[in-house]
Amino acid sequence: MKRRTFLQRIGSILAILGVTEAEWLTLGNHYYQALAQPNLRKLALLIGINQYQKIPSLSGCLTDVELQRELLMYRFGFQGSDILTLTEEQASREFIEAAFLDHFGKQAKPGDVVFFHFSGYGTRIKLEMLSEAQNALVPASENQVAQDEKIVNYLLEETLLLLLRSLPTDKVIAVLDTSYNAPTTVQPTGLRIRARQELEAAQLAAQELEFLKQLKTQDSKFNPLILTATSEPKQLAREALLSGLSAGLFTYALTQYLWETTPATTIQVVLSHVSSSLHKLGSKQQPGLLSNQKNLRQLEMLNVASVLGQPNNGAEGTVTAIEEDGKTVHLWLGGLPTQVLEYYGVNSRFALVTAEGLAQETSLQVRSRAGLTAKAQVISVDGKIPLEVGQLVQETVRVLPRNIGLVVALDNQLERIERVDATSAFATIAHVSGVVAGEQPADYIFGKLQQTPSRYGLFSLDGELISNTSGEIGEAVKLAVQRLTPKFQTLLAAKLWRLTENEGSSRLAVQATLEIFGVSPRIVMQRETVRTLSAETSMSKSLKTQHSESTAVVPIGSRMQYRVQNQSDRPVYLMLLGLKNNKTGVAFYPWTTLQETNISDTKQLLTQVVIPPGETLTLPQTTTASEWVVSGPAFFCEHQLILCTHPFDETLAALYAAKNPTTDQQPIGSLLNSLEVAQALLQDLHNAATTVKAEINGTAADSYVLDVNNWASFSFNFQVM
Repeated sequence: MKRRTFLQRIGSILAILGVTEAEWLTLGNHYYQALAQPNLRKLALLIGINQYQKIPSLSGCLTDVELQRELLMYRFGFQGSDILTLTEEQASREFIEAAFLDHFGKQAKPGDVVFFHFSGYGTRIKLEMLSEAQNALVPASENQVAQDEKIVNYLLEETLLLLLRSLPTDKVIAVLDTSYNAPTTVQPTGLRIRARQELEAAQLAAQELEFLKQLKTQDSKFNPLILTATSEPKQLAREALLSGLSAGLFTYALTQYLWETTPATTIQVVLSHVSSSLHKLGSKQQPGLLSNQKNLRQLEMLNVASVLGQPNNGAEGTVTAIEEDGKTVHLWLGGLPTQVLEYYGVNSRFALVTAEGLAQETSLQVRSRAGLTAKAQVISVDGKIPLEVGQLVQETVRVLPRNIGLVVALDNQLERIERVDATSAFATIAHVSGVVAGEQPADYIFGKLQQTPSRYGLFSLDGELISNTSGEIGEAVKLAVQRLTPKFQTLLAAKLWRLTENEGSSRLAVQATLEIFGVSPRIVMQRETVRTLSAETSMSKSLKTQHSESTAVVPIGSRMQYRVQNQSDRPVYLMLLGLKNNKTGVAFYPWTTLQETNISDTKQLLTQVVIPPGETLTLPQTTTASEWVVSGPAFFCEHQLILCTHPFDETLAALYAAKNPTTDQQPIGSLLNSLEVAQALLQDLHNAATTVKAEINGTAADSYVLDVNNWASFSFNFQVM
């Protein structure tokens, strides 16, 4: 498209929106070139706003744009020139709508892919013609007229929906990392909220109302797929300080999973995995779909490939630059599990990916990392595979430090003397440190109960009080911290076993299914190591089980079991650890009865759970004596199912040392020494990596070295109701 034609075409659009051509062109030739390209097949518009005029700044929205851009380019084949970004002051309502109309409306053809993303504040506003308030996105220039703060320049959610529905293609996806109902009171939290208070007497800019009126006269062609950070009106979209960066929790978890997922994965399965990741990051926000009930089920059943196109091989990252010596590369590691990123250590290894699969001969070893970017050294090269920018990389070795501790942030609402006393108390507890909220990544929050400020408790990062952590009225800060010490040990243990999760990168061919059996049998959820399956096998298994993947609700009284298939050519050993209500550690105890010399004497011992190659095991065994029946009251349960080619000798010894008297009755019982067991688990996984440890000199002494060929770890989260 010639420049004159471009200006003529967009001129009428700008007139409607109240934008001059001069203002539009200040965005630069980069945007002109992107919009003027002919025959575009995959188009994206990414919006991110951290800095606002009159409300507190956000910190993760620009990172969200970067996360999406890298994902679209390297995972789904978008061209960089086809991705239009509007950030900070560029992201006014007028520019967003103008960019949408010309970048999408003038270029998208039937069958093309259109991707829209927004990260920033959302809010509510009442319109004169409607009794109920409407959802709205808050652009950078929130007030249209500086002298009149009552005139707000919001972009209505309804306007966006009509724009998306007006496009001539059925492959339209939007991601909205925002929320609309800001709370009037704030619990202790370590996460920023992406919602601003509704302004009383605010009036929407006349241009937006006129534009909305015009859009309503157009026909809707297709129903777009719209992923939202929250599934309920009162839920809050949050962003967090992670390892060297801030990002929206929803965007980070979504992009990370899409790096690793397989083409057959349905949207329903994606949201289930993202929800699980959000839980590990300390938030109970539930992502959802913006849709009417008529087509909700249809959208849930869409698979990723049908919307974004067939992706390349799953990966943890990509090569973004190669230094002149050809021996040092720069990596983008957007596919690392969310909870693992903070502790992903030097000497971890990756291998290049080719169209045929993993190229083991070309290996990269991490030398330094800052956030999602790393420098790696080429330690072995396959001469048949040229090293190029844009090549995907898959994890082969994970290195984790041995000195990982629990980080507890001190709520900003604490008085100065309270923070001093709390910091002093934390200094006396092994493996636990107290930090100022917002200054560095944290796992939990220590603060006051809002209803009774003279009581202290422990909160998740999104402000939910963890059960049984609140103290007595008038309790001293130091005593409160000391009282929570056993809880800290349990929560640290859960943090450690979460670091083993590697469903995306494991090369151990296994599958695990959590199911209810008996009168009304059904699958609750299924996990499998996707890189060990062919595309056809993955498609078949996903379609067969997708109907129940997101239904992670278990009725009280259900008879439960895990069904674990060993599809590898080696025997694998099994371990199950978990956390109940963020409160109590639980474990599966594989008891066996040993007959003593005296026929009346018996002794209970723990034995290895081993699954031979090609066989399936149910856990626990379906006998009356060992049944797992879920009892009330309602609770939230998190299980980590770990499989390894090496026996869990250290873990079983630690389990037996606890001598829990209740575990001889129930197959899944309380875990009294959870931290010792979690540390033993990591040691067992480390012991399995015999070949790799010998190659990585000097690492084994202060780190755990884990080989993806030897272990697989799945996360199962479900609500008992």
